Amino acid sequence: MEYAVITAVGADKVGIMDSLAGAVVGLKANIEETRASILGGEFAVIMLVSGDDGFSAALGEKLSPVAESLGLSISTKRTSKPGQPKGLPYLIESLSLDTPGIVHAITKVLKDGNVNIEDLESGVRPAPLSGSPMFEMRIVITIVPGAALTKLKQTLAAIGAEHDLDIEVRPLIAE
Repeated sequence: MEYAVITAVGADKVGIMDSLAGAVVGLKANIEETRASILGGEFAVIMLVSGDDGFSAALGEKLSPVAESLGLSISTKRTSKPGQPKGLPYLIESLSLDTPGIVHAITKVLKDGNVNIEDLESGVRPAPLSGSPMFEMRIVITIVPGAALTKLKQTLAAIGAEHDLDIEVRPLIAE
């Protein structure tokens, strides 16, 4: 079994996912994970795909007509088999007025604590009553055994106070 990551970015239009999925299935490969979103007027997707040994060599060629017909920038990269996390998953959620520097402040704390980010989503939404821009962020991390979780929570609380944001760190429990 072989694994590859596909990334594609281009102007949003109907049919992008279907075209990408069709190219993958045309190689008798499987889409294992996908993250896709519209950011501004651009559609962005990243996929983990798997197939028989050697399939990734043909992936770029199979996706080339898709890129051309839809005006996408597509790249592929062979990768290793996904491993199991070697720790406990935690969720960090923050909410605040939208101000510059929040993502950097929080991710710097994680980097300095040698904490890996597994998934990160953020966005700006209007507050329900005032319409003020509110910044929301969700980060999934893995805490390895022996990591200083208490210190991480304290440091993130200090960032929360500095940037006037609500921040919560809790175990991620599968629903």
